[in-house]
Parts: sequence; C-alpha cells; structure tokens
Amino acid sequence: MIKDTAEMMHIRLARPHDPVEVDQLYDVCLRTGASGAGAEDRHDDPRLLGEVYLGAYLEHEPELAFVLTSDDDTPLGYVLGARDTVAFEEELERHWWPRLRERYPLGSFPNGSYDERLVEKIHFPKHPDPALIEGFSAHLHINILAEGRGGGSGRRLLETLFAALRDRGVHGVHLSVAPHNTNAIGFYEHLGFRHLHGNMYALKL
Repeated sequence: MIKDTAEMMHIRLARPHDPVEVDQLYDVCLRTGASGAGAEDRHDDPRLLGEVYLGAYLEHEPELAFVLTSDDDTPLGYVLGARDTVAFEEELERHWWPRLRERYPLGSFPNGSYDERLVEKIHFPKHPDPALIEGFSAHLHINILAEGRGGGSGRRLLETLFAALRDRGVHGVHLSVAPHNTNAIGFYEHLGFRHLHGNMYALKL
C-alpha cells in the first residue's frame, strides 16, 4: 500500500541547539524566501535572510518553533511564533540586532540589493501598529518547501502553533503577506484570517 503524503510528514518542536538542523532550517528559509519560491539568486549571503526572519525565533521563542519533517526527520518546513510581539522586539533590540549590526554594517552590500534591504531592516526594524498589537499580540512566520506542501501540512503546522499560543493565554495572532502572493492570501483567509490594512492579516484564537 502506498502511504499518503501527509502520513509521511510529521510535526515536532525545532531543535535550536542542533547546528545541523539550524542550518537546514536556514536553507528552508532561503529556498522559500521569495513568497514561497526560491530566493537563492537574490542573496549573495545565503544566511542573511534567516538571520532576519528565523534565527531570533529559534533562540528566543523555541517553544513556539515547530518543524514539519519527512519520514526520515529531514525538515521540510516550519512555523515560528512570538506570543508577545512588543516584548519579542524589545528582546531582539537587546540581544539579537546588536551583534548583527556589528556583523552587517550599513553599506555591506550594493545599494538597492535584496541583501542591503535586509541590512536596513537589521538597523531600522519596523514596528507594528499599536492598535494591531492590542487585539493580536502574537505574530508568526511559516515557510514550507514545495515537497512538503499539500495534504493539509500547512494547516497542521498552523494549528499546532495556534494550540501552543492558546495554552499560553494568547487570544490573537497577526502576519504579513505580500499582496502579490494570492495563493498564500487565499490559504490564510480560508483559515479565518481577515485583512486589516496594507499587508497585515489577523486571526482571533
């Protein structure tokens, strides 16, 4: 009997102290970093995208970092969450961004390049609207390789995170979606996310 693809994938907590797995997750980040498509051609530094959108969650909110794996435990995707966005940003300002600012000073890459835009985010991180945070304190990032999609894997990953957030007393979560990423927008809306403004979508838990 041929196994259903979904039955061959599993969800577990990330292993932030395993350098091999961290490298694998950084690779997933890069290979899905262009609205789900590969971003390898955009970046001269293959780890920079992960430093901005992945590493801090593994270090500072590991209990909300879940990995989708194949039968042989190879990571195929992940979802990351921060239960309190304001507190998370304050933690990054103290313990994450300073060392990256030293490693990546402004002007590290050509002006206008994707890498330099990430460097600017490191030096000048954007903060969400306080009105958004009031109702939807948590936020998330989800990335899944093509071979991990289908069979409800994205829904399962998000529902795993939602359950963990509820267990911690969180009542709302938000995320940002590029307006041209219509497949992702449709997926989130199907799960109950509603569009607030700009690129922001939110869900009551």
